Amino acid sequence: MSEEADGRAPTDAEVACFEAGIKFGSLYHQFAGTPVSPESAPSLAAAMEEAIENQPHCASVTVDVDTESLAAAIDPGVGYTELTGEFLEVEIVVAYEGHEVVARMALVEGYPLMEVEAVRER
Repeated sequence: MSEEADGRAPTDAEVACFEAGIKFGSLYHQFAGTPVSPESAPSLAAAMEEAIENQPHCASVTVDVDTESLAAAIDPGVGYTELTGEFLEVEIVVAYEGHEVVARMALVEGYPLMEVEAVRER
């Protein structure tokens, strides 16, 4: 690890939090805009989980798609809509050097908020 300007290297817990952020950035920006319908949502959620779980230090990923909100957003003439954060609830668990970070994304006041929920020693 490189040292910060003050000469202190990041702690393992800080690196674990950074890794969680990387995974969320990858998940969100890789899949945002994907055509999705209530019927295809489960397979898309599974693909998202499997793709992100491939990344280093990723212990688990859970993606839930709000299919009711998704169905309400679909133009009947089109049959699908684009995936956005408003339809997703995600939990990512990262394990790094004896630390576990649990991070979540959920809709908060209309915005898909990503945040660290817990950092614990394993």
